[in-house]
Amino acid sequence: MPTKTPRYLAAFHPKHLPHYFVDVLIIGGGLAGLRAAIEIDPSLRILVITKDKLQQSSSNYAQGGIAGVVDPEDRFEDHIADTLRAGCDMCDKDIVEMVVREAPQRIDELIQWGADFDQEAGGLDLGREGGHSRHRIVHASDATGKEIMAAVINWTHRLSHVEIWENTFTLDALTDDEGRCRGVIASKLGVGPALVWAKQTILCTGGAGQIYRETSNPEVATGDGLAVAFRAGAVLRDMEFMQFHPTMLYVAGSNRTLITEAIRGEGAHLLDCNGHRFMCDFDNRLELAPRDVVSHAIVAQMDSTRHSCVYLDVTHLDTVRTKQRFPGIANTCAKFGIDIATDLIPVRPGAHYFIGGATVNPSGQTTVPGLWAAGEVTSSGLHGANRLASNSLLEGMVFGAHAGRLAGLAAAKMPDDFLAPEISNPTAPLQTEPLDLTDIRNSLKSLMWRKVGVRREHDRLADAAETIDGWCKYVLPRQFSSPEGWELQNMLTVARLMIDAALTREETRGVHQRSDYPQANPDWRRHLSFCRGVHAES
Repeated sequence: MPTKTPRYLAAFHPKHLPHYFVDVLIIGGGLAGLRAAIEIDPSLRILVITKDKLQQSSSNYAQGGIAGVVDPEDRFEDHIADTLRAGCDMCDKDIVEMVVREAPQRIDELIQWGADFDQEAGGLDLGREGGHSRHRIVHASDATGKEIMAAVINWTHRLSHVEIWENTFTLDALTDDEGRCRGVIASKLGVGPALVWAKQTILCTGGAGQIYRETSNPEVATGDGLAVAFRAGAVLRDMEFMQFHPTMLYVAGSNRTLITEAIRGEGAHLLDCNGHRFMCDFDNRLELAPRDVVSHAIVAQMDSTRHSCVYLDVTHLDTVRTKQRFPGIANTCAKFGIDIATDLIPVRPGAHYFIGGATVNPSGQTTVPGLWAAGEVTSSGLHGANRLASNSLLEGMVFGAHAGRLAGLAAAKMPDDFLAPEISNPTAPLQTEPLDLTDIRNSLKSLMWRKVGVRREHDRLADAAETIDGWCKYVLPRQFSSPEGWELQNMLTVARLMIDAALTREETRGVHQRSDYPQANPDWRRHLSFCRGVHAES
C-alpha cells in the first residue's frame, strides 16, 4: 500500500488496561468460530469474542445451503471437479479434495447438534445450484444459515469451558518482538479496552462486503479480521477476488436482499426488461452457470438494454412448491407488492463473498506464529478465482474443526504464564479537525461499487486508488475511540489492498473481470500475496 498503515489502531500500555488470560481465543462468532470452539478439548479455557450478537454473522444469513456428497448416486469426484471448474484453475486440488471428502461427516455433525434440514421421502431433500452437476445442496427452506447457526449456538452454550463476549470489538492482534501473536486488544461495549492474552488465537471474522454499496452482507462485514491480520504481519492472498452474487432483490430505496441461486436450481429463468431469456447468449448452462458467469452476463445485459436490473421469473413453476421452498423470499417480495406466483422479481448483482484473505495451510495456520484462521477471512485454496455455491458453510465447518483441534493441541503443550509481555503503542499526535466518518464511509462504498465492481479497468482502478490514498492520509493516522472509526480504518485498508491486487492482475479470471484485459492469461495462473511492506507473487 502506498500509504503507510499504522501497526496498531489505538494507544495502549499494559499498566493502563485490565488483563485477561485464556488458552485459546477465537475472534468471530459465526460458523467457523463456533465450530472451532466446539472442537477444542474441554480441559482448556476458551474465549469467543464477537463484535455484535452471535446471530449477526454472514453464516446466519446464508440462504442456499451446505454442499456435500450425501446422495448414493453422487460422487466425491464430481463435487471436486465442479469446485475446480468453478475456481478457474486457481484452486488447490489437495485442499478441494480434503474439504469435499469431509463434507458428509460435517453435515452429520450439524444434524447431531439439532439442525433440522428439509426432508423428502425419508431422506434429505437435496437442491441444486449454479456450477453443480448434481443435486447435493442440503438446506432448510431458504434460511439454512439461520437453522445451522441456531443449532451450533445452542450446542456451544452447553460447553462450560467456552465463554462468549458479545458486543466486543477486536482492534488488533498483539505481536511480540519475535512476531508471534500473543492475543488481542479488544473493546467491550460499555466497558472499554482490555488486553486479552492467549496461548493461541483463531481469527474467524468473516468477509468485507460492506466495502461496497450493493451487498448481501450484514453490517458487521467490514473486513476487520483481514485488516487485523495484515497489520499483524500475516500474508494476505487473492485480494482481488470479491465474488458478486448475481441476484439480489433490487427495489430502489430499500435494503438489498439476497435471492438465493437455489431458486434458479428449481428452474427460475433470468429475463431482461424486454422479456428475453438472455443466459442462452452467454453460457450453455444457462441460469445454472457459476456465479461469475451469471453476474457478468447480467451486467452486460443491463448495459445493452440500459436498464437498472434484470428479472427472475418463477411464474412457470408450481406456486405451492415454490412458496414452501422459499418462504423467506416470497415474504420479502410481498412486502414490496411483488407476488412471486405472478410477478417478475427485479434483481441485480451485489458484493457477496470475499474469496481472498489470510493465507492458511490445511490446518488453518496463518504465516504468523500463534495465529490461526478459518472461514471467509482466509484464502484456503478451496475457492480459487470463484467460489462454487454452498461451499462456504462447508469450508467454515472443515477449517473451523481443523483450526480448533490443532490450536487446542498447541495451547495444551504450553505452560500457563500470567505475565503480560511488554507490548504497547504510544499515543499519536492529537488531530483536532473533525471528520464526518459516515460521509467518508458512504463515499468509499459508492466508489468501490462504481470503480472496483463487477467490471474493472486500469484507469478507473487507478482513480479509485488515488481517492482512497487521499482518505487514508488523514484517517489512518488517527486514533479513534469507537467502532465507527476503527471500522472505517479497516475498510480503507482492505479496499486499498483489493485495488492493488486488481491493478496487478492484468487478465480476466473468475470473479475478477478486467474489461481492458478480457481474456484469461495462462501466465497469470498464480497468486498475488501481500504482507506489510511486501507485495509478492507465487
